[in-house]
Amino acid sequence: MKKKSKIEKYTDQEALEYHSSGKAGKIEILSSKPMTSKRDLALAYSPGVAAPVKMIAKNPEAAYDYTTKGNLVAVISNGSAILGLGNLGALASKPVMEGKAILFKRFADIDSIDLEIDSSNVEEIINCIAVLGKSFGGINLEDIAAPDCFIIEEKLKEKLDIPIFHDDQHGTAIITLAALINALDISKKSIKDIKIVVNGAGASAMACTNLFKNSGVLNKNITMVDRKGVIYRGRDNLNQWKSAHAVETKNRTLEEAIKGADVFLGLSAKGVLTKSMVKSMSKNPIIFACANPDPEITPEEVNEVRDDAIIATGRSDYSNQVNNLIGFPYIFRGALDVRARTINEEMKVAAAYAIAELARENVPDEVVAAMGGERPRYGKEYIIPSTFDPRLISVIPIAVAKAAIKSGVARKKIENFEIYKEQLKQRLDPSATIMQGINNQIKKSQKKVVFADGEDENTLKAAIAFKSNGLGIPILIGKKEIVKEKFKEIGLDENYNIEIINSTDNSKREKYAKFLYEKMQRKEGLLERDCDRLVRNDRVVWGSCMVSCGDADAMVTGNTRRYTSTLDKVKRVIETRNDEILYGLNIMVNRGRTVFVADVAVHEIPTAEQLSQIAISSARVVRLFGFTPKVAFLSHSTFGTPKTKGTKNLREAVEILKGKKVDFKFDGEMQPDVALDEKYKELYPFSQIVGNANVLIMPGRHSAAISFKLLKSLSAVKVIGPLLVGLGQPIEIAPLRSSTSDILNLASVAAYSSEIIDYNNKKKK
Repeated sequence: MKKKSKIEKYTDQEALEYHSSGKAGKIEILSSKPMTSKRDLALAYSPGVAAPVKMIAKNPEAAYDYTTKGNLVAVISNGSAILGLGNLGALASKPVMEGKAILFKRFADIDSIDLEIDSSNVEEIINCIAVLGKSFGGINLEDIAAPDCFIIEEKLKEKLDIPIFHDDQHGTAIITLAALINALDISKKSIKDIKIVVNGAGASAMACTNLFKNSGVLNKNITMVDRKGVIYRGRDNLNQWKSAHAVETKNRTLEEAIKGADVFLGLSAKGVLTKSMVKSMSKNPIIFACANPDPEITPEEVNEVRDDAIIATGRSDYSNQVNNLIGFPYIFRGALDVRARTINEEMKVAAAYAIAELARENVPDEVVAAMGGERPRYGKEYIIPSTFDPRLISVIPIAVAKAAIKSGVARKKIENFEIYKEQLKQRLDPSATIMQGINNQIKKSQKKVVFADGEDENTLKAAIAFKSNGLGIPILIGKKEIVKEKFKEIGLDENYNIEIINSTDNSKREKYAKFLYEKMQRKEGLLERDCDRLVRNDRVVWGSCMVSCGDADAMVTGNTRRYTSTLDKVKRVIETRNDEILYGLNIMVNRGRTVFVADVAVHEIPTAEQLSQIAISSARVVRLFGFTPKVAFLSHSTFGTPKTKGTKNLREAVEILKGKKVDFKFDGEMQPDVALDEKYKELYPFSQIVGNANVLIMPGRHSAAISFKLLKSLSAVKVIGPLLVGLGQPIEIAPLRSSTSDILNLASVAAYSSEIIDYNNKKKK
């Protein structure tokens, strides 16, 4: 197991700015229905709202049909056990609960609202949630201290007929059981024979132990250890929950209990499991050291004394991360979709086995692209799927839904699980999957990326994030004194470890000036002193020379000047590829749908030949991102109606592609709604692209810019780009006043492009 160096990924100030910038907090409520006309308002409220009110009064189950109840989960805490921070109160827990709410949305498309209850009185909390419970399809309890969390969950299950799920308990238990199932399979051990030591007796430990027992582990074979030692029968002052796990044993310490054990599960504290204890375990020991942020023992320490151990931790920088994120969004998704009355043991076990089985499957190419990195293979280093495996959304909810139906707690049956599977896939947010795959890939190669506008605050923050997230090696171009002052302003030490280059006092100035002179002397008639001045005074030119001369792998620039101005400077230094047209490609994501739009940056009015080349190149790039290209040529007309001068190039481009017999589907010209909305399929049944397009070829740069900037300004659409396709070197240009996140994404894409160029060059050799 390889461990990355421990790094600070952000400062407190950056975190505070993140939470306070724009709208304060992390969540907002948007209308899912049109609310523009007087008629819309009348339907939404009075008098139209009376119709569903009366239906629900007659039949409470109708609330699932006419309100958000069926897709709404409340994330509830009293702040008595916030992360690793302890009892800081209800209000202090709100940032965490908002975060949990957006994880529900991001990973399973579940709407969620956070509720913080300012009380430490168990009965008061139970009553508060119980009287609010009808509003929701499910309730996720979070960061509530034991034993109160046990009592609250148990009583709410008696009072409410919706899923009540304390994720700190059951989420951890489900993922841990999945890991155990696969670890036993790999080590050839039976769940009925193994001896387990659980170190820790909090909510998570109790839930894991209960689920282990429900899955076949014998009561007598599990020893639980708390701060005072082994929980044995006859020990004084045990509460009812600990008493349930007391066993007949002479062992009194962890050191005694661990001898000959097959499994160690730690949900306790750093360093409590020693190397000598590990040596005393059975053959092929299974060690789940899940204390956070630091495990009970590190994988490196285990490997020093055992080479036969299977190890998991709670950390993302080791293999086999036990992470609740693999479970809770998808478990709730399945439970909500069948309108389950509860999440029972059968559903939890089904989820665990679904997760375990997914890790055993061969990982297909599209999943490797989404996850990034090398193809994972089932074995000691891969017993749990990645949190970013896009198959989770289509596997776990189905298993949970089937278990709910079979065990009789589902109010609604799913008639066709194949259709349901496709519906689940469509809920996934592709933008996050795209960038996660790219980021995982570039972490391996650690490309050097130039951030040309190093004195710009957003660019500087993007470079810091690029470094601190382990994506690569950033190089800032700027005056050191200004950059250091910026470091202090954002809460970092002025000597923060990042390379800063100032072109005016760099030893490579002569090298770059000579390179530029040899390139440009016959183009623009420039003298050597002109090239030296360009290199010395222009950061974009300097950075482009760095990449061209092999002193850096890629560059991101822009943000402080207009796109076309930056592009002109880049083109003076770097040629376009011989076999590809230069153009801009935007990735646009809205409500789970991804669309690629070209050309958004270079050609004012492309010719028919240029349009066809843009389509061919876009299809190639789209495949790199894991999509099957379906290309629509956009216009103000559809299939010749009306026929105008403006549609001529588009129609000719379609004919050119037909002649080239390309390996992707295309059609046009058509209006954007025809390309994207399935309702038009009936009107144009002869086209495979109508209502189905994911690559939109624009008739001109002006229409592209107007379209995507309107969408970006007036909707929730996410835009990655524009990506500069066809340039001879991996350079991306950020539009004027891009956000830190936008610049960071472009830097990752530039590094990824460098990786692809390297790969293609090796293939040619």
